[in-house]
Amino acid sequence: MRHTALLVLALAAGAASAKLPPLSDEAKAKAAETAARTAWSDKVAAYQLCQAMDRVAAGYLAHARAEGKALQPTPTPPCSDPGAFNYVPPEPKPIEAAGAHSPPQTAATPHNTTQPAAAGTKP
Repeated sequence: MRHTALLVLALAAGAASAKLPPLSDEAKAKAAETAARTAWSDKVAAYQLCQAMDRVAAGYLAHARAEGKALQPTPTPPCSDPGAFNYVPPEPKPIEAAGAHSPPQTAATPHNTTQPAAAGTKP
């Protein structure tokens, strides 16, 4: 029984350490959009929390003033509404900006020749 458990554990560890293939461009774009949506939903949650805290503070101040207590509210920044979700995917870099083009200087020799490499040297 113990050997079986160790064998299963060893197989699971081997499968967990397997290398995954790189993500496709479509999967990368989907992940970027998901990250943007998550960041936006965090901003919406912070906005809603800010509004709730303002309502509680206003209720507390009204109750305290009704009892005759003189309280000064602490000034806080206003709640900022993040607005509707708006994701604009980044523009792909043009080939020239990606650095995939030829160097700017003029070539002194052709990039390939029909002559073999010098004798005695190995690439």
